[in-house]
Amino acid sequence: AFDAHAIYEILVDNNGDARADVAFKITFSAKEAGQQHATVRLATGEQARAKDHAGTVVFEHVPVSFGAEAHVATRDSRKFFAGIRSDPFFFDLLGFLNGLKFTGADFFIDKNVFSMALEVPNSNLGEHSALGIWTRTLMPAEGGGFTQVDSMGRPAINTVFNHGDAKNLFNHIEPVQERELFLESFIQTLIALSSLSSPTAQGPYTTAEATAIAEILLPDVLTYDDANAGGFLNGRKLTDDVIDIELNLVTHGAVTGDGVGPHHDLLDHFPYVGNPH
Repeated sequence: AFDAHAIYEILVDNNGDARADVAFKITFSAKEAGQQHATVRLATGEQARAKDHAGTVVFEHVPVSFGAEAHVATRDSRKFFAGIRSDPFFFDLLGFLNGLKFTGADFFIDKNVFSMALEVPNSNLGEHSALGIWTRTLMPAEGGGFTQVDSMGRPAINTVFNHGDAKNLFNHIEPVQERELFLESFIQTLIALSSLSSPTAQGPYTTAEATAIAEILLPDVLTYDDANAGGFLNGRKLTDDVIDIELNLVTHGAVTGDGVGPHHDLLDHFPYVGNPH
């Protein structure tokens, strides 16, 4: 089940300052008799940044889908889904963990994942077409209130660039803090990764080149402009080969892909992610 103590948030920055201007806050009831229900709140301004349940309820008592049937709630041009689905992510994870020795084996091909899908009109996101989007999970803190325990914008950034306690720190801070705390380590990682398969066609990144890329990757928010139909790094389509793009980028062409492609069980309609295995 989804954690009944958590607040799962989809955050939107619509003015480029890496601070949330809009938040969709999703909470769940406890699972009882095999059933669980979701509530979605919409918060803006200071309420969007607050680590609490603030906001206007836009969906209430939406049943979580634990089987093949997708229960989709529709209200005022918005749609919401929560439940178990086929994991759309594709990646030779074991090859990555084995020093980038890829075999084309998709670790996620037979996996399910708890999913949330939300469709809203553009007017809910602010006046600007260029957005920064990320998610975070809040859990009850000792002494009251909530604390951030997880954060993600673009896929695999924390996975690739951070190790040990740095991963936990990255999950606990706000995007606006990330350049100050992680820019230098990202620069050094880019230089190291681009030296993996020497000599490469381009050679290792210079410090200036690595700095320019690190400043694109940080803060870790998924940038999206609805005036641009292109995929990743502009938004992220479920079929975008984000791993190949990122491997090629961070290694300066030394590693161009993991040999894995998109899944074929995606739906052509909301919630888009395929039926669970």
